[in-house]
Amino acid sequence: MTGAAGPRVVVYTREGCHLCEAAEAQVAAVVAETGDGWERIDIDADPELVRRFGEQVPVTFVDGRQHDFWRVDPDRLRAALAR
Repeated sequence: MTGAAGPRVVVYTREGCHLCEAAEAQVAAVVAETGDGWERIDIDADPELVRRFGEQVPVTFVDGRQHDFWRVDPDRLRAALAR
């Protein structure tokens, strides 16, 4: 899931979240095209992440900056990764 330089995309998720599963699938498909790495982080493993994101998951970050939440737009993600 991660590239040699580390993941460019991070998806904050939680178990049992259908939106999270859909977001992960879309991220995986896009990075398979671009060759970039990605990582999934379960917020329930960290109380600070639960406080920070709460019910707003999935939250997608690209290059350390928040990109989207709840849904992933594949075209928008491709554009962000092209930069």
